[in-house]
Amino acid sequence: MIVGGVDIPQRPVFKRTKVSITKEKRTRDYVPEGTLSFKDEEIEGISQPHNDALVISILMNKIQVKRVLTDPGSTANIIRSRVVEQLGLQDQIVPASRILNGFNIACETTKGEIILPVNVAGTIQETKFHVIEGDMRYNALLRRPWIHNMRAVPSTLHQILKFPTLDGEKTVYAEQHVAKEMFAVDEVTNR
Repeated sequence: MIVGGVDIPQRPVFKRTKVSITKEKRTRDYVPEGTLSFKDEEIEGISQPHNDALVISILMNKIQVKRVLTDPGSTANIIRSRVVEQLGLQDQIVPASRILNGFNIACETTKGEIILPVNVAGTIQETKFHVIEGDMRYNALLRRPWIHNMRAVPSTLHQILKFPTLDGEKTVYAEQHVAKEMFAVDEVTNR
């Protein structure tokens, strides 16, 4: 079955179309409505210079979960099984083994999957997480699937996550001091 298509005229059709091109004068501060943007003023109060990850706190099952890494470079939302247990939801884990590969070729086999409501700035998004037993510096990772579903735009430079809602733009401020603690590089001195 073919749906759609274009009607082909049976006789020649001549149509003149007048095209005019105008250049819109743009100013640096002009931002179309509905655009998420970051301003230089939003960097104020951030320790500079920095290369800190975007670490936030979220609500899950009415409990605040700290040390949540927002990582647009990966494809799976991950949560530690210990956190699921603390939320009292271990019975909701659906057993499923999946191998997750890290940047260092290390592999982690998941314990299962769980769908949890993630509340960020009053906006709730049902999110599928892969549950892992392994030890990591963070309690959960919100990656591309969550970021895309929220239509969120993270800025590690500004330490801010922004996303649109029906009520307007929401802004979540990262916890830079937590990121610094989590990803501190121990200097090793040779003697």
